[in-house]
Amino acid sequence: MATLVGAIASSHAPSIAFAYDAGLGNTPEWKPLFDAYAPVKAWLADQAIDVLIVVYNDHLNRFQLDTYPTFAMGLADLMPVLDEGRGPRPLPDVPGCPDFAWHCARSLVGEEFDLTLCQEMALDHGVMSILPLIAAQPWPFAVLPIAVNVIQEPLPTPRRCYKLGQAIARAIQSYDPQFRVAVMSAGGMSHQLHGSAFGFVNPAWDQRFIDLLRDHPEELATITHTELIERGGAESVELMVWLAMRGALKEHGGQIREIQRHYWAPMLTGYGLIAYELERLS
Repeated sequence: MATLVGAIASSHAPSIAFAYDAGLGNTPEWKPLFDAYAPVKAWLADQAIDVLIVVYNDHLNRFQLDTYPTFAMGLADLMPVLDEGRGPRPLPDVPGCPDFAWHCARSLVGEEFDLTLCQEMALDHGVMSILPLIAAQPWPFAVLPIAVNVIQEPLPTPRRCYKLGQAIARAIQSYDPQFRVAVMSAGGMSHQLHGSAFGFVNPAWDQRFIDLLRDHPEELATITHTELIERGGAESVELMVWLAMRGALKEHGGQIREIQRHYWAPMLTGYGLIAYELERLS
């Protein structure tokens, strides 16, 4: 049986990718953020995971509005990094895990999650702004990406994202090979990038969301898209993908130990990071 070792939730942003590629990790604006990922990177290396399942949202790079799926899973052997307008990033392609991915696909479809299955997949900053901060290169583990629609109505509900995480945990537990798996949710915290509220950030709500995610995730699962937008700005609806990682941990049923909690809001968005290790059930 595969083992879920823990889970991570992180903001993602193209600015993080730019700062990483430009070598700005030691500047005053970025050092607190980049340093915060070091304990998570060390923890993942110590756990020696085989697969990182990443629940995230694509930013109209892999998917377009004419065919934007509610949930999409990448099944490819190898996934390139998308060029988002500045030229290809100097990062290696990301290894996939087709056998495990197909198992998860069958398991999730069996639980009535109607997935778009992508036998060719490329990854934008929804995954790739964070992956270099938590893993050495060449990448030491495979990645199973699951993209969630947070862009085009109708969106899945926060509760559906929470249930997705629970179903992911069950898929992990039903896989025969002895894989070690972690789940990461990647989506922005408070931010709005258009209109009269451009630049809106709400650190108090971001911190409250993290508290509730840890202690009362079922309460967060009842939140609406409108509430997320009113409290955190239009683009912060991405936060609902964080419920997937927490749903996976909750379904496992073990106690969680906090590896990292960090928050940094010097610019146009709140950057959050949390990581939990699962204590093994007896």
